[in-house]
Amino acid sequence: MTGKMPWITGATRVFGVIAHPTDHVRAPMVFNQLFAERSLDHVMIPISVPPSDLTAMTRALQSQSNFCGLTVTIPHKMAMADLCDTLGPAARVSGAVNAVRLNADGTIYGDNFDGKGFVAGMINQGHEITGKTALLLGAGGAARAIATALCAHGIRELKILNRTHENATALVSALEDKGGFEQACAVTSHDGSDVDIVINATSIGLHNGDALPLPLDMVADSTLIAEIIMKPEKTAWLTDAEKRGLATHYGRHMLDFQVELIGKFIGAL
Repeated sequence: MTGKMPWITGATRVFGVIAHPTDHVRAPMVFNQLFAERSLDHVMIPISVPPSDLTAMTRALQSQSNFCGLTVTIPHKMAMADLCDTLGPAARVSGAVNAVRLNADGTIYGDNFDGKGFVAGMINQGHEITGKTALLLGAGGAARAIATALCAHGIRELKILNRTHENATALVSALEDKGGFEQACAVTSHDGSDVDIVINATSIGLHNGDALPLPLDMVADSTLIAEIIMKPEKTAWLTDAEKRGLATHYGRHMLDFQVELIGKFIGAL
């Protein structure tokens, strides 16, 4: 029935979100609601797989004829890209995927919609990107996609800070070599001052007791604090930012603005 989750049938097409762990993922809630509203005989399930088992699980899913596609999140975005036979433009630049389509011929096609979703969400919430300066925390799969989209959308300067500095420099090189973008630089330390936007693109904040991704003592009052973590919706970092009177941008917007893109790509919508 429209607006309610239908019973699963023998003809139900199955989709999944693959992560480790899966307790933070929102994709099943979002997609299953859309499936119900649109009377689609589809279901999306969470699939928790440790990195050591990713290849085996992916091959097993390929053999399931009614399993059609995946959304991909922490920590599998970069490893999954290596398992794909074909990569879309954003995935080639970022080296990471967050959606894969399992084709009938046995091939896997992956692309990355994190960056487009993040930028679209920022713009929808009234936050300008063109001509601004930003500090990006992280250099993993989501960070690489977001960096690509920020550069493509006209960020003036993008500073990238990562726990492993070599990964930050590798991201800068990828942006230059594969995307032709020259706005990014890798930094070994930064206190968040002298930038318009600080973006947490790491997994820090997923769990109670996590340290803050970056202390906010030195950021200016006009700095926007942006998060990509979706659950908890309000991380400790966002709570701290709001207590300080800083503008904040929630992680849920990144998914909300890429749902249709991902859904069409994997054949779910």
